[in-house]
Amino acid sequence: MSLEMKKDVHLTGKDLMGMVQLRPEDLGKYALVPGPKERLDGLMARIENPIKNFSFMEYTMYTGTFEDIKVTTINGGRFSADTAITTEILCNAECKTMIRIGSCGSLTPDIKIGDLLVADSAIRGDGVTPYYVDDPGFQPEADKSLTESLFEVAKASGFNIHKGKVWSTDAILRETRKHVGKAFDQGAVAVDMVTSTFLTICQQYNIPAAVILAVSDNVADGEMGFMDPNYYMAEAAMINIVLDLVKKLEEK
Repeated sequence: MSLEMKKDVHLTGKDLMGMVQLRPEDLGKYALVPGPKERLDGLMARIENPIKNFSFMEYTMYTGTFEDIKVTTINGGRFSADTAITTEILCNAECKTMIRIGSCGSLTPDIKIGDLLVADSAIRGDGVTPYYVDDPGFQPEADKSLTESLFEVAKASGFNIHKGKVWSTDAILRETRKHVGKAFDQGAVAVDMVTSTFLTICQQYNIPAAVILAVSDNVADGEMGFMDPNYYMAEAAMINIVLDLVKKLEEK
């Protein structure tokens, strides 16, 4: 007996968009996508006249203005699976530009806790993206022009800024010498749980996307910085950087 499905895909991003009653005209030109709600709260403090687009499970989307520029923001997920859900909603709502505001662990001694990293590409160690792209050689890439603009704005922040490839994995408690070493040999300078999924889905929809990450820990030397003031300051700096990027893009 073979399975017969009425639809090719049981639940799509467009279906989700309908469930939360979101329309393309409801969104701003830029989607600023922090991971946790706490980071979203920091961003919301800078957004004027916010309107709640929806609350769905633990995710909440708002659209408002920053210096008269219409922007949308949502706590976009901490992991690959929930990142796929929120990214699909934004892409199906025809968002024009997407910027991820996240965190990462460093794989090299020269990238310190409290530094910032602009991701230009990713290694797929997650479980989501193989369902989007069968080719094992596919490498998610950030939009080059948007990434370069983000990097230039970030350099003006006074923080130590790096640019490079990020390895994304679902197995945060199995970042072993073997797996980390393989990612490092493939060119990764940092590890997170989101970047590969975020960039892959944006690429499938041809939506320009960029990623900036605050360094929370160092996998190479075992240093943990989740409670480090330098990490918290880097988190706050990312919000300023991304908003400055939006202003710069509008000036072009």
